[in-house]
Amino acid sequence: MRAMLLKEPAPVNQRSLEEVEIPTPEPGPNEILLKIGACGVCHTDLHTVEGELSPPKLPIVPGHQVVARVEGLGEGAKRFKPGDRVGVAWLNRTCGACDYCKRGLENLCEKAKFTGYDTDGGYAEYMTIHEDFAYTIPEGFDDTQAAPLLCAGIIGYRSLRLSEVAPGGRLGLFGFGASAHIAIQIARHWSAEVYVFTRSKEHMELARKLGAAWTGTAQEVAPEKLTNAVLFAPVGELVHDALRALDKGGTLAINAIYLSPIPQMEYGLIYDERTIRSVTASTRMDAEEFLKLAGEIPIETEVECFCLSDANQALISMKHSEIRGAGVLMVD
Repeated sequence: MRAMLLKEPAPVNQRSLEEVEIPTPEPGPNEILLKIGACGVCHTDLHTVEGELSPPKLPIVPGHQVVARVEGLGEGAKRFKPGDRVGVAWLNRTCGACDYCKRGLENLCEKAKFTGYDTDGGYAEYMTIHEDFAYTIPEGFDDTQAAPLLCAGIIGYRSLRLSEVAPGGRLGLFGFGASAHIAIQIARHWSAEVYVFTRSKEHMELARKLGAAWTGTAQEVAPEKLTNAVLFAPVGELVHDALRALDKGGTLAINAIYLSPIPQMEYGLIYDERTIRSVTASTRMDAEEFLKLAGEIPIETEVECFCLSDANQALISMKHSEIRGAGVLMVD
């Protein structure tokens, strides 16, 4: 099968991914073999390719926003049948037995495995996954539209929940890429007022189109203090800007698997019971809840499509904020 393989991390402008032919994987017990139709391009992929995150497995096929059809069943697999359309997300496997898993915090499982990081992912024609970690894709989305739902959408949903935004709240989104352009639609569905902070004029335009009450840069002062905020851009300095924008008692959720250093700050930025919390992966419950909600709203994903062989260019474009919405690789 064709795959885009990372042999050694390197700056993406060096075209770090190599197009290769590798054996099609065989599904193990309770696994399903998937024929991939599309795979979203995520900042986590970029951090993996460039080495800011060190993948435990090399070489590795990145990609964890996978939309595919079931091609084959491993021994004991019975949740899906051949031909079913399913999605695969970042969370690939958990132990199911530790305290975190038992408390519904499987995203914190010490033995968790992640798609396109611990195991080969969706920048390929085929992959395997345990059937319990695949999801039914809601109707009404084609493969390329559905791909961003599998990470950008799920992690955006969890970030909103952890920010504690409520109906009537004033929510700030710092950065407006793949995840934020889905999160704003959820927040508007929940009747929150949304303020978007971004450097990109094009992203400001998209934010206004999707219902933002105000757009500006992180250094500008919004017309109202924020009750809640989510930081999407992996830039530690923006934590200060987000805290300055928060009202007393407000919560900032940081949606980043990698973040540049947060500069030293005055205690006053978190005084008045402001809260900072990280967002660490997501659970299967997050995925199930969000995908159901995505079909009900329905979420509209803005995508820019690339051929599988153009995965390096897709990552370069994302790195330079040149993608409007989400980048998606068309595999099939």
